Amino acid sequence: MRVITCNTNGIRAAERKGFFSWLGQQGADVVCIQETKAQEQQLTDDAFYPEGYHCFYNDAEKKGYSGTALYCRSKPQRVITSLGWDPADSEGRYLQADFPGISVVSLYLPSGSSGDERQVRKEVFMDAFFDHLKALRRKRREFIICADWNICHREIDLKNWRANRKNSGFLPHERAWLDRVFDELGYVDSFRRVNPEPDQYTWWSNRGQAWAKNVGWRLDYMLVTPGLADAATSASIYREERFSDHAPLTLDFAIDPLD
Repeated sequence: MRVITCNTNGIRAAERKGFFSWLGQQGADVVCIQETKAQEQQLTDDAFYPEGYHCFYNDAEKKGYSGTALYCRSKPQRVITSLGWDPADSEGRYLQADFPGISVVSLYLPSGSSGDERQVRKEVFMDAFFDHLKALRRKRREFIICADWNICHREIDLKNWRANRKNSGFLPHERAWLDRVFDELGYVDSFRRVNPEPDQYTWWSNRGQAWAKNVGWRLDYMLVTPGLADAATSASIYREERFSDHAPLTLDFAIDPLD
């Protein structure tokens, strides 16, 4: 089963840059998108509803902001768009598709880089979402959580880690939060199971020559529950074209396509 995740930083902008043409050649079973920055009624072009997929959008109430999407080859048994708390619901940050025995989630965790107030909002979200991740572990199903986490876990996950130790996205307590997700709750960073190499990034600043010089951050992860810990067989980050300030992340899992 092939799963792709990408923060498009505006799905309409990504479409103009060729994202959907590329996607149509990838053979993905599930596609998770974050930061659509659009209301579904604005997505009138057929490109936003790829042929062969069941397409779901969860929009933010604020136009031009946040939002998530999921495209699934197989029709889900259930789609969940609400966690019952803000800003997850009002900003369209969570979208879950349930299949027999397995669920796939598209998640957009808030950024705190624009100031102290945004960092506080991010940390409130993290606290609430940790409880949700804990609740998911009590369910009798496996999960693949595809997300822009807006956190780098380890020094290997960003180029200039020394200079960013006091910056949002690499703060010690943010990294410790991911430690708890892995160590206490048992989730697994599936990318690192198959690719332990350095210089593997999914986001680059638009400033300077960050993209050209690969001065990036690995912010986009697929976390899986323990039953899928060894299921990932390959992982790749697509950089031949630039659709967004993030790059698409693709993982192949040795499990049957979803029914």
